[in-house]
Amino acid sequence: MTKPPPRFESEALPPADERQFFAQQKTGRRERPPALGGTTEAHYHGHRDRLRSRFREQGESALADYEILELILFRLIPRRDTKPIAKALLARFGTLSAVFGAPQHLLQEVKGIGETVALDLKLIATTAQRLLKSELRNKQVLSSWSAVIDYCHAAMAHETKEQFRILFLDKRNALIADEVQQQGTIDHTPVYPREVVKRALELSATALILVHNHPSGDPTPSRADIDMTKLISDAAKPLGITVHDHIIIGKDGHVSMKGLRLF
Repeated sequence: MTKPPPRFESEALPPADERQFFAQQKTGRRERPPALGGTTEAHYHGHRDRLRSRFREQGESALADYEILELILFRLIPRRDTKPIAKALLARFGTLSAVFGAPQHLLQEVKGIGETVALDLKLIATTAQRLLKSELRNKQVLSSWSAVIDYCHAAMAHETKEQFRILFLDKRNALIADEVQQQGTIDHTPVYPREVVKRALELSATALILVHNHPSGDPTPSRADIDMTKLISDAAKPLGITVHDHIIIGKDGHVSMKGLRLF
């Protein structure tokens, strides 16, 4: 028996990825073809226009987090209702920040997010990090402390493994370099004071800000954190290199070890 020709183009061409042809809804409803001389429009097109208008006229404060995600996903997935996807992302990761901080493979576990869209979300996150980092360039870092915290939080708070990062400063406390020195496990990163001081000398840095994250979310310093900070500070001081602080980044906050007088 000959198979009848497809009624719609979307039946003839299987979707190459989530950007091209939206999947049929669970309800089984299809968009009806337009009447002769008429047009049809998916129900979410008007919603998209309303969201854009609200953002244009009232700014980001008029939008909920899922609506901001929707606005972004409109561009990444143009032929699909993106509200359920935006809400699913927030349900999975908790906050807007956590969505963009999530690893690519975890983003792809959310229904509606394929490899291409996950990669685009990570590109947006990287752009945001670089914008925050640019705020530190050619400025005295110690007088831009909130910008330092914002940048470190964006870069590290949602990492699933510990990272040890160093901000190298010149004699004016301006940023020379920002480097991830080590990456460890979910609860430990090996740090070698000799290597830290050696790199500072190579860069002609006169001051350091140490930063690492706690993937558990709790930024409380451990005994090992305190001991390691003292070792680096003691090794650097005779060479004219000052350790200004050691910041520990958690998902919902941070701790300054200098502020706690722990070294």
